[in-house]
Amino acid sequence: MILITGANGQLGSEVKKLLDEKKVTYVATDSKELDITNEAAVQKFILTLKPTVIYHCAAYTAVDAAEDEGKILNRSVNVAGTTNIAKAAEAVGAELVYISTDYVFDGTNEGEYSVEAPTNPQNEYGRAKLAGEQAVQEICSKYYIIRTSWVFGEFGSNFVFTMQRLAQSRSRLTVVSDQIGRPTWTRTLAEFMHHLTTTDHDYGMYHLSNDGYCSWYEFAKEILKDEAVEVAPVTSEEYPQKAHRPKHSIMDLSKAKATGFNIPTWKEALVAFKESI
Repeated sequence: MILITGANGQLGSEVKKLLDEKKVTYVATDSKELDITNEAAVQKFILTLKPTVIYHCAAYTAVDAAEDEGKILNRSVNVAGTTNIAKAAEAVGAELVYISTDYVFDGTNEGEYSVEAPTNPQNEYGRAKLAGEQAVQEICSKYYIIRTSWVFGEFGSNFVFTMQRLAQSRSRLTVVSDQIGRPTWTRTLAEFMHHLTTTDHDYGMYHLSNDGYCSWYEFAKEILKDEAVEVAPVTSEEYPQKAHRPKHSIMDLSKAKATGFNIPTWKEALVAFKESI
């Protein structure tokens, strides 16, 4: 039996869609059915259900709000909530799949970040997700931690939808050009999560995004290449945000590729995503 937490979020919804297509049975929960910050409730739910796999998609992802008004909720969900899920997963012998982020890195590396690269998060969201990683590693004997970045997909708000929406009402958009990373289609991420738990691969840390890399500006240009809108580059200093973003957070995908999983490029993923909706 598979359990999905955060099942109505951007990634959780994609995982449900994938499993439905594969006719795989699962139990899906969101915060209404299961408050992951309540340890007793988590223990009771998971010990009763006894899942063999837990896709832990529940997360607090308001990166800027996590710096101030959302700081407590960020820690409560991403650290305490993950710790609760990890303890219950271990109690029933379930495999736990935890989704983390490129924000655990400081973005000063000129090359690609390997799965063993030193972490140094520069914002509250990244610190909380790293603490979640550490909890999973300390508590669980059967786990996959998947760090991802720049997530977009059919469900929920994301950069692709934001760019498309803004292009409807503006003739010119400015987008940051000095932050470089790898976009990730939720479909690719969901397929990799399923791939790891249905094939015989080592537990541990993985990086998964779509292949290739770009700046947010280049990503926006590709998203809007068929629209009558000008996309202009700006620096991070010209577009200040509460939370620090890594300038260069390209993660090494070689460990994921070594599992035999085929990773489309971000441009291929963007085309397939647009066609899918």
